[in-house]
Amino acid sequence: MFSIFNLNLGASIAIFLGIAFIIAIIAFYCGIAYRKGKFEKVVGSAEQQAKKIVDNAQKEAEGKKRESLLEIKEEMHKTRSELEKEIKERRSEISRQERRLVQKEESMDKKLDSLEQKEELLKKKNKELEVMQQDVAEIQKKQLAQLEKISGLSVTEAKELLLRNIEDEVKREAAVRVKAIEEEAKEEADKRARNIVGMAIQRCAADHAAETTVSVVSLPNDELKGRIIGREGRNIRAIENATGVDLIIDDTPEAVVLSSFDPVRREVARVALEKLIADGRIQPGRIEETVEKARKEVDMVIKQEAERATFETGVHGLHPELLKILGRLRFRTSYGQNVLMHSIEVAHLAGLMAGELGEDITLAKRAGLLHDIGKAVDHEQEGTHIQIGANLAKKYHESNEIVHAIMAHHGDVEAETVIACIVQAADAISAARPGARRENLETYIKRLEKLEAIADSFNGVEKSYAIQAGREIRIMVKPEVVGDESITMIARDIVKRIEAELEYPGQIKVNVIREVRAVDYAK
Repeated sequence: MFSIFNLNLGASIAIFLGIAFIIAIIAFYCGIAYRKGKFEKVVGSAEQQAKKIVDNAQKEAEGKKRESLLEIKEEMHKTRSELEKEIKERRSEISRQERRLVQKEESMDKKLDSLEQKEELLKKKNKELEVMQQDVAEIQKKQLAQLEKISGLSVTEAKELLLRNIEDEVKREAAVRVKAIEEEAKEEADKRARNIVGMAIQRCAADHAAETTVSVVSLPNDELKGRIIGREGRNIRAIENATGVDLIIDDTPEAVVLSSFDPVRREVARVALEKLIADGRIQPGRIEETVEKARKEVDMVIKQEAERATFETGVHGLHPELLKILGRLRFRTSYGQNVLMHSIEVAHLAGLMAGELGEDITLAKRAGLLHDIGKAVDHEQEGTHIQIGANLAKKYHESNEIVHAIMAHHGDVEAETVIACIVQAADAISAARPGARRENLETYIKRLEKLEAIADSFNGVEKSYAIQAGREIRIMVKPEVVGDESITMIARDIVKRIEAELEYPGQIKVNVIREVRAVDYAK
């Protein structure tokens, strides 16, 4: 019974669920139908509104279209009128230009006609001129022929004569002008130069003592000569081999003379020999040891002398090797004048003159101190001391102005800077002052003879005399050959020849004299 009840209950539930499902389906379809009807109403109203909007838009578009067409027509009309106006203006301008071109063509035609007429006239005149030139040429030939007959000279001879006369006249005028200019320049330059040089010399206190080139070692007694020579001359050979110096042992009492072209070697030998004499032990082994010690002492003296020279002159920053070479000038002499003392003096003079002229004092002193640096090694290298000194300055990185001053201090090259001129003047002052240098009699006589020979080689010179120890040459000229205007030119030419061909210390005064004498006798 219970099972039958369960079966009836299950059937009832199933029937209920089926009915409910059917009702739900019916409700779903009813809802869909309702929504569809509502949607169709909305769509219909939307379509009506869209039609209204489209109609309105079409009406507005047609109105705007009509308005735009009207505006376009107006603009076209306006543009057309402007173009017509511009075309009219251009046509009128073109017509004006055409009229101008026609006028220009007419004027050009007239000008061409006038030019053709002028060309014809010119041709006629050219023909007439050619005829006249031929006539003139014939007349000139006749005149030249007559002139040649009258004068007895050809055309070339007459030209040469005329040119000689003009040349002589120009030379006379040039000589007069040169003389006037030189006198004026000399007056001003002499005052300035005397002032500068005088002040420089007064302010420079240098040692004027000249040193000899021969080294003499004094001996306590003559017995030491035998010990210096040694058994079979072995001691003297050892000294000469170790030092490279010749020992001259003669009858001179208590003295030994040292001879060598190298002053440094001579100094080493002198110091070593004095040490050996003081020690008393003179033998080959001892000689070599003493010479080595003497060489070190001399090297130290060279260094000290170079440092002293740079300290006195205020020149610093020299290359160490250049400093060593500078110190060797302490043992070098030139015409009896110590070269290191001469270089120091030149440095002081150059610095003082540079200060007076407003130039670089330090540069002038440096150039003055190094100007004779080549003399320290001129016996070891080929060339003059000027070339050697310039090469040393370049090698040890001295400035171009220093190198140029070294090259120009004897006039081998033309001085191109004020510093070079100052060093040249300072060197001449130091070397040319009385007692500074000596030269042997033979060289002195040859220099004076060469000086007189240069003066006598000029045309018109009658006599010449070298006076004042070769510092002046007095020249007498023939008055009938040389005029007053020409003596200035002769003096300048002689000066140039002396500077080019002669070597001399200081300066030489060239004095040209033209004297006219009238002699008659009362009878």
